[in-house]
Amino acid sequence: MASSRYLPDRGLSARMGLTIFLLGALFVVLGSVLVYYWGAFGFILIGGFLVAQWFFSDRIALYSMGGREVTPEEAPQLHAIVDRLCALADMPKPKVAIADSDVPNAFATGRSPSRAVVCATTGIMRRLDERELEGVLSHELSHVAHRDVTVMTLASFVGVLAGFLTRMAFYSGMFGGNRRSNDNNGAPVVLIITLVSVVVYALSFLLTRALSRYRELAADRAGAFLTGQPSALAAALVKITGEMGRIPTRDLRKVEPFNAFFFTPAVAPGFSISSLFSTHPPLEKRLDQLSRIAAQLNRPPT
Repeated sequence: MASSRYLPDRGLSARMGLTIFLLGALFVVLGSVLVYYWGAFGFILIGGFLVAQWFFSDRIALYSMGGREVTPEEAPQLHAIVDRLCALADMPKPKVAIADSDVPNAFATGRSPSRAVVCATTGIMRRLDERELEGVLSHELSHVAHRDVTVMTLASFVGVLAGFLTRMAFYSGMFGGNRRSNDNNGAPVVLIITLVSVVVYALSFLLTRALSRYRELAADRAGAFLTGQPSALAAALVKITGEMGRIPTRDLRKVEPFNAFFFTPAVAPGFSISSLFSTHPPLEKRLDQLSRIAAQLNRPPT
């Protein structure tokens, strides 16, 4: 965990460690099957995906969201808030970016604290006052300080690779691309790789969603204690969630792949999503936690 004044979270650390261990086991299974049937090509494929995910995840996320890094002269208020929070948390300042999107949200990305980027959309900057925006950015900087952005970057690698292999196995079977198969057993090889990929993808999906829900509660808690203003974060949550209903559905679907990294999921009210598959805990649970933190902060010392 990065050195900072953010409250340490042993529960988060334990869950991140367990998730990485389980995903590592799934990766070994998937990688072994892939290398067995595709040989050297399997090694190249795995290595290529890992390098791309590790070194370019922050650029890919910013590019996909239409984000760009901004200077203090271009976004003085945003930089001032980040400067203030980083000084309060005693942590290095990440890069600051703005995404030109009306979807009110913010996210942090990057493989390490030194490569981290905190990005706010124009939609959230227009809708929140400075106190509320500070609460949101404190939440995002907590992700950086606790290194769970790094863990989520690694965790998503297994699911992305498994999803790609499901399609790759299909096309490989169609065009006879198996290294250890002939015309008689090509179909079984494709079936084996596809089934393993589907199972690995499903399990990695559930594991990363479970971690994502906990990390959001942990970031709410750490951010609220750092600023001492849980009510500001609660107000931002309520305001952003309400504003989602005003965003066109096509815009929400466009940014939906980034929900695991967002401050709050880009989902319009009325969508039916099982809590098992959600990237974030229910709004009521987040508000209840912030309410209890506010009561704790206001309680006189004994």
